[in-house]
Amino acid sequence: MAILPDDPRVSLLDFLREHLLLAGTKKGCNQGACGACTVLVDGTRVLSCLALAVQYEGRSVTTIEGLAGDDLHPLQAAFIEHDGFQCGYCTPGQICSVVGMMEELRRGSPSHVTADLASGTIALTPDEVRERLSGNLCRCGAYNGIVDAVCSTYAEAAE
Repeated sequence: MAILPDDPRVSLLDFLREHLLLAGTKKGCNQGACGACTVLVDGTRVLSCLALAVQYEGRSVTTIEGLAGDDLHPLQAAFIEHDGFQCGYCTPGQICSVVGMMEELRRGSPSHVTADLASGTIALTPDEVRERLSGNLCRCGAYNGIVDAVCSTYAEAAE
């Protein structure tokens, strides 16, 4: 991470947006309820509005800007293909959350709707996606496209 701000009370979200000028991460509710500010810290999803920048010194923080290389991240392309966004405000947080969620699935971390808790492999069903993304709100109601984008990306990644 870059040089930290002098004030240790600066949130990770404000640090990213105002100090590093990475405006892809959105400030939604600023209370951790909407998921628009979701980023990845060492591959784990974090609500950046609830985190202090100083907590993450020396750790790998990935925003939506860091997911794509020369081409779109496969999930970004799937969001476009499956109409997984309308206004796009929640999209960066949704995508970062999904990338973190997919790592949770690879580790075998169950959710509330996981059918077989003893299984090391969790099937990515639409219900599983909805449950795992329940903390990411979309005011436009693009949930069906988001679920389709996630399922198609996961299916392609599993092949």
